[in-house]
Amino acid sequence: MVVLVPARHRRSVQSSDLSRHARDVFAAAEREPLEVTRRDGAPLVLTTKERSDDDEAVLDIAAQLIAAVTVNESLPLHDRLAIPYPWLKLLSRADQQRFAKEIVEVARGSFSLRQPRKLLLEMQAWRNSAEAIAAGWDTSEPELLDVPVVVERP
Repeated sequence: MVVLVPARHRRSVQSSDLSRHARDVFAAAEREPLEVTRRDGAPLVLTTKERSDDDEAVLDIAAQLIAAVTVNESLPLHDRLAIPYPWLKLLSRADQQRFAKEIVEVARGSFSLRQPRKLLLEMQAWRNSAEAIAAGWDTSEPELLDVPVVVERP
């Protein structure tokens, strides 16, 4: 069964509203992308730079995921994902496998709802874990001190 994604509905403003009601239009664009209609050209979309940057980052991730899924299918997915994301190899094999499963699930959910933020946060969280491991922080239990250390001010 194929489920079609409903057409995206955007709030629409006229280009003349940009000069007549700039404050209101910009405030609305900070909440959600706006379609700006023009008499003399194709409609434009007004959005924040952060949202635009997030959209580009999600497209980059999507391209890497598609490439990883379609390249050298004899390798496990986590090994294929380590090609565009070499930091993945710093994680344990179990975490690499969990990353592969979770990132695909989160990507599918994010794409289906047109909400990229969760995918970006998930990818950054995994990368942060790899960076922590590279910096010497690992998953072993911390060494407990026999004698407490008193500090002047935390």
